[in-house]
Amino acid sequence: MPRIFCIANQKGGVGKTTTTVNLAAGLAQAGQRVLVVDLDPQGNATMGSGIDKRKLELSLYDVLLESASIAEARRRSDKGGYDVLGANRELSGAEIELVPLERRNQRLHDALAATHADYDFVLIDCPPSLSLLTLNGLCSAHGVIVPMQCEYFALEGLSDLVNTIKQVHANLNPQLQVIGLLRVMYDPRITLQQQVSAQLEAHFGDKVFKAVIPRNVRLAEAPSYGQAGVVFDPSSKGALAYIQFAHEMIERIKQLA
Repeated sequence: MPRIFCIANQKGGVGKTTTTVNLAAGLAQAGQRVLVVDLDPQGNATMGSGIDKRKLELSLYDVLLESASIAEARRRSDKGGYDVLGANRELSGAEIELVPLERRNQRLHDALAATHADYDFVLIDCPPSLSLLTLNGLCSAHGVIVPMQCEYFALEGLSDLVNTIKQVHANLNPQLQVIGLLRVMYDPRITLQQQVSAQLEAHFGDKVFKAVIPRNVRLAEAPSYGQAGVVFDPSSKGALAYIQFAHEMIERIKQLA
């Protein structure tokens, strides 16, 4: 059975998609079988994996409305070495169409159950808003990975997200937990970032991943080539940090097992 993780943060622009595709590629390089679920109608994880969202015959939209299975809708990211359940603009319509349906929070959970033998990891790239789509992700997952910048407002957003996870844990998915916090876009020259990083370590302890993702232009360039940074420039500081993070995730899963 795969370990299913949401990459989530209610604050936008914190590197959720960058983390999803680079962690997926890093895990694939370590010999893991990985599925990326693009839960954002913008389809950035789809495009960043080298798959054209405009040419998807079947997508997550069809899976949520039960007109296709994941096995039928998934596509292969050849350069990344992982599978992708893609998304495009159609997905924003799914939110409205799901409202009157039964088990609307559990549609993704039910669809993933049919693929348990195929993967070691499922990574769900969540949109920044707390929507019915995000709820489907949280109801499917064993845990949440939170990428965050070491800035003051990020701490406020983190408390909101932790409260949301507690509510979902209490009411909908008792196995859901925060797996860890990943510091991204980190610049050690900025004193405030050093202070916030130290606060996170003091407050959350071993919930803070040891890997730290630096601010890195090669990571930012990679999506325009339809690749994860760890594939686009494997020797860049950002790529090396995500490879370290992937190995840390594998070790953490062994401890949770």
